[in-house]
Amino acid sequence: MIESISDGTPESPREQGYRLPAEWEPHEATWIAWPHNRGDWPGKFGSIERVYGEVVKGIAAGGERVRIVVGSDAEECRAKGVLSAAGVDAAAVEFFHFPTNRSWIRDYGPAFVLSTAPPEPRLAISDFGFNGWAKYPDWELDDKIPAAVARALGMRLFTPAGGFVLEGGAIDGNGRGTIVATEDCLLDQSVQPRNPGLERLDVESVLCEYLGAGNVLWLPHGVAGDDTHGHVDDLCRFVAPSTLVVMSEADERDPNFAPLRENVERLGEMRLEDGSKPEVITLPMPEPLYFDGVRLPASYANFYISNASVLVPTFNDPADGLTLGILSELFPDRRVVGIRSVDLVWGLGALHCITREQPALPRA
Repeated sequence: MIESISDGTPESPREQGYRLPAEWEPHEATWIAWPHNRGDWPGKFGSIERVYGEVVKGIAAGGERVRIVVGSDAEECRAKGVLSAAGVDAAAVEFFHFPTNRSWIRDYGPAFVLSTAPPEPRLAISDFGFNGWAKYPDWELDDKIPAAVARALGMRLFTPAGGFVLEGGAIDGNGRGTIVATEDCLLDQSVQPRNPGLERLDVESVLCEYLGAGNVLWLPHGVAGDDTHGHVDDLCRFVAPSTLVVMSEADERDPNFAPLRENVERLGEMRLEDGSKPEVITLPMPEPLYFDGVRLPASYANFYISNASVLVPTFNDPADGLTLGILSELFPDRRVVGIRSVDLVWGLGALHCITREQPALPRA
């Protein structure tokens, strides 16, 4: 299953000391891809650019650099206009010209891994395959982004054999060797199979070798309306090394009620990499949102942790305030910011889906 990395070194990333850092660990930058595929948000594209402007502002306000992927000079010019109107300091933003199909960079962007092994700390990129969530036809440009970023930053590129497909939204980690994922997404062999023929142990082997994860918490179900068939970043997230938040539905008539209850029950039986039980905190689901009769994957779990803030999707829902309060208690060292995402989620994703963190190298 393991292929040599691009420079010919035979050892896997794990064997060279690399691991996937937790999202709350220090960032050098956040990557986004400026929106351009109007088909993702029918009739709402103008408001989507403004949401992106608020996201960049929320990240940059804490002193974090934002690296923005654009496809042309015209796209860069348009993005600069939106960011200027939002009050973003131009010095906080850096543009990279790479063509993309769509702007959900969490799923196809670079999976940065960090090693602190001698002789010095270093970053590399694990380049997992991307195939449009095993559902959509326009993905070939997106699949090239990790390699393009590696070239631009002068980083090593680790490539699993056979083009192993793994979207960034399909996993979440605590930086200590435990990853949470769903069986619906990564083990599915019938609806949207990413890696046909691979079984649980095969998938776990890749997660171990390329992300340094020796422990995987498997939840059975994703949320209703999720066109990825089970991304965990709409469902369950680490907020500390031993603490997870997980979505819960109180309405017994809702399709999410039984699956989310099963997820919570299973978490209660699980153990972290050190054998301890995780602390599990539930977040409420917002009221269902629909577009043309199709349920949207509106979920508070799709928040993004930057250096100084936690950006949380809100949906003009009574549960918005309760959720922001819970997350404020869990992140006392960061400003918790609600960003209205009713229009954004029309594209079947939210704030975590449009961001990708680049870890910072540890300071001496």
